[in-house]
Amino acid sequence: MSPPVLLVAAPSSGAGKTVVTLGLIRALAMRGLKVGSFKVGPDYIDPVFHARASGRLCRNLDSWAMRFETLGASLEAAGRDCDIVVGEGVMGLFDGAPDGTGSTADIASLFGLPVLFVADAARTGQSIAPLIEGFLKAREDVQIVGVVLNRVGSADHEDLLRRACDDRFSTPILGCLRRDPALELPSRHLGLVGASEHPDLEGFLERAAKRVADSVDLAHLRRLARRPNVATIGPPPRPLPALGQRIAVAQDPAFAFAYPAVLEGWRRLGSEVVPFSPLADEAPDREADAVYLPGGYPELYAARLAQNRAFILGLHHAARRGAFVYGECGGYMVLGEILFDKKGERHGMAGLLPVVTSFAEPRLHLGYRQLALKHPCPLGRPPLRYRGHEFHYAAETERKGAPLFAARDARGRDLGETGCVKGNVAGSFYHLIDRAPHLAVVR
Repeated sequence: MSPPVLLVAAPSSGAGKTVVTLGLIRALAMRGLKVGSFKVGPDYIDPVFHARASGRLCRNLDSWAMRFETLGASLEAAGRDCDIVVGEGVMGLFDGAPDGTGSTADIASLFGLPVLFVADAARTGQSIAPLIEGFLKAREDVQIVGVVLNRVGSADHEDLLRRACDDRFSTPILGCLRRDPALELPSRHLGLVGASEHPDLEGFLERAAKRVADSVDLAHLRRLARRPNVATIGPPPRPLPALGQRIAVAQDPAFAFAYPAVLEGWRRLGSEVVPFSPLADEAPDREADAVYLPGGYPELYAARLAQNRAFILGLHHAARRGAFVYGECGGYMVLGEILFDKKGERHGMAGLLPVVTSFAEPRLHLGYRQLALKHPCPLGRPPLRYRGHEFHYAAETERKGAPLFAARDARGRDLGETGCVKGNVAGSFYHLIDRAPHLAVVR
């Protein structure tokens, strides 16, 4: 039986829901509970913070990109052997794909999950009440069961906010967290600075947990959590076909964006996943018949990666022996010939794909993507389709060779052909999440 779940949401990004979520996870764990967690949407960074707070692997749930069986199995995995599950929403409560799927509200509706609403009160007074009331009444199939007011300035400010809310709605204010600069997480161009780079993450988590424990009615909150109203038990998810029997996977701060469901899916298909660190100048395993370079921040380490000859030569050796070498986003950039960093400085990359990328004039590329394979490879055969997402500031300034995908956005608008294939090396800027729903062709 699945454990009870509570889903943390907010009116928008920046309201503090990540800090509240982390503090809540750690505060519950400090009370002896086994706490599972998940993150709504295509996010690689927040789940690592969750895992550090709980000591357990965090899952992603994405109702636009994932088939329902993948969603259900991922939610079940998040709660396995746990007493309670805390989920964190994406952006604002109703933000997602244009059709409403992919949003936090969509996940809450699909599984009947109660929502804890975090509202930023830093620059408001009584106006916070009608804002919250609007969210409470927006959708009958989404139930906000409690509210936490964040970044409250003083006791008088808290009293003002509570009175205004009590006059407008009956949903309980479960806590008020005082403004604390020490509980602000640093960010950069793709979101929060990674958990592994935080100078004192354990101290931060302890501080967040104490603030939540002192300010939020945890006993009341636990009573509001409830089990999903849709059975989540099903076959374990296997979103992508195995790229090989022995898959070398780059894992370090430059290549940190790999979904646990994808790696676990490969293991369930019988593959061995062997991590290696390009930043430490490690070559992929010599016995690997596939190499996976996930996304991350290679533009921050371009000079170092360019000088790591064991890593670069290892990629070439893998390609020459016939291993399938596949890169996503940052991994795709490293498989190319040249990467220009933010200063416009040129760095030679692996040169396995005829691609040049640049961060010199950053421009945001963001959104869900529908992807149809153009060429047969270990990812499958045309017309196999995937769903994924794009989130980067770099651009292709040159690309030759055969495209890997034909792409459309979430509205179905044609984005043209994208990515690159050269022999047994392939990649694109897109992160694959799952096979497309209603799949007609199987590998």
